[in-house]
Amino acid sequence: MTEATLTDLRKIPFDTAEGTPSTLSEFGDKVFLIVNLASKCGLTPQYEQLEQLQKTYGERGFTVLGFPSNQFLQEPGSTEEILDYCAMTWGVTFPVMDKVKLNGGKAAPLYKALKDATGEGRVTWNFEKFLVTPDGNVHRFSPKTLPDDPAIVQVIEANLPS
Repeated sequence: MTEATLTDLRKIPFDTAEGTPSTLSEFGDKVFLIVNLASKCGLTPQYEQLEQLQKTYGERGFTVLGFPSNQFLQEPGSTEEILDYCAMTWGVTFPVMDKVKLNGGKAAPLYKALKDATGEGRVTWNFEKFLVTPDGNVHRFSPKTLPDDPAIVQVIEANLPS
């Protein structure tokens, strides 16, 4: 974990699922769990836990932000197909953005900044998690760390208003 400048992270543009430019700042001063999604991955059941976190903490200043990626060849559908799958199969209510590249020269600027903030290099697999706190700290969790893992929940709870 290292401290990034929250101002910088909050200003980095990305596209919503509808293709509209957005930034983290447009979602407010929240705790963000940013996750790269894939619907054809063995880790896909994590959608259930991600949605439960959203339901548990959403009203207190937390949100999951899902960024589908076909970087590992497990998210081949269109954005519309991905949204339908997330809603119909897992009941996802958290925001799902447009597809992004995670690694390499065409990596999304937000993912470049998240990786730089942690100093840990490439995204290794689907469902890698970046927890961004209101003070600008970025905590990174491996794909196999479940969204409801106590280490993630502890950071979320410690950074939400009482």
